[in-house]
Amino acid sequence: MTVNTLQPVSLGPYQLESPLYQAALSGYSDYPMRVIAARLGAAYTLCEVMIDRMIIQTKQGKQHSMMYCHQDEFPVGGQLMGSEPEEFGPAARRLVEAGFHVIDINFGCPVKKVMSRCRGGYHLSQPEVALDIISRVRDTVPAEIPVTLKMRRGIDDSSESADNFFMIFDGAYARGLSAITVHGRTVDQKYVGPSNWEFLKQVKQHAGEKTVIGSGDLFSPQSCLDMLRVTGVDGVSIARGAIGNPWIFQQTADLLRGKSISPPDVTEQREVISAHFELAREFYGDKKVCNTMRKFGIFYSELHPQYAEVKKAFIAVKTAADWLKVLDQWYTENAPGRFPPVEKPNPLSLETPAV
Repeated sequence: MTVNTLQPVSLGPYQLESPLYQAALSGYSDYPMRVIAARLGAAYTLCEVMIDRMIIQTKQGKQHSMMYCHQDEFPVGGQLMGSEPEEFGPAARRLVEAGFHVIDINFGCPVKKVMSRCRGGYHLSQPEVALDIISRVRDTVPAEIPVTLKMRRGIDDSSESADNFFMIFDGAYARGLSAITVHGRTVDQKYVGPSNWEFLKQVKQHAGEKTVIGSGDLFSPQSCLDMLRVTGVDGVSIARGAIGNPWIFQQTADLLRGKSISPPDVTEQREVISAHFELAREFYGDKKVCNTMRKFGIFYSELHPQYAEVKKAFIAVKTAADWLKVLDQWYTENAPGRFPPVEKPNPLSLETPAV
């Protein structure tokens, strides 16, 4: 399969301009990050995953910061995770009331704390409960709001896990879900080892015309293009590869159009980083913005030609003023940027490790 054009993707009633999604990222995909991703070509963004109980317990009329959805964001999805089926419906309703355009259910998180509380990827081990959750959300959310699902290819590599996967996968579409994002690793793998793109190919062939989004090992524009080429999935959900590198959306779109790409130079980096900082300062305030943006600065530094020194500078900041001084010190003089390193490209990608 050859991918050489930028194809739109259907997500329920929404026609997305491209197959490039910003994934839900705990601790990262907040409002400022989503805005920057959308400005640089993400056709659809997701908020960081939220626990259903937290949403329900938030007092009516008040809003947790993670539930914030600006009227100018479109479309943006709210992702739910929890353990008790009866809590998913009310939580989904609250997210619709908050303004989210899509409700996404998380059956993919492999983190030990999440699994021990019977959330996220744990539901892949109990398909009846998983399908009950899906039904409750779809039955609660207005018909015009798409409901989607994020899942991994199973708990492990056993035949039982494979059977459970397809029971949930097929059952979700039968219950009216608009799209399913599939991560090519098992829950047991967590983030170790390659994502199984051959499995994603089999899943898409099984799904036919239904919308399937691929996930796993998407750390560069080339890897995104290669996943589309190798697996035939309808879109790609870019997660860790987009932290501090929102240009990955723009660059992947250029590759899909047959254009050559280059990393953003220092001036371009400053413009985007400054915009991200100002959005975060307006959203969180001067006291919280430094801690929030420090983790982004560390990732942004990977694109700077003097990345090691810049990373140290971002780590050392303690105030908003310190943060801006780093920009003045390291991002005033223009120079060519660099692509962030790709240490372990997927075996089926054309990617070569950066040096």
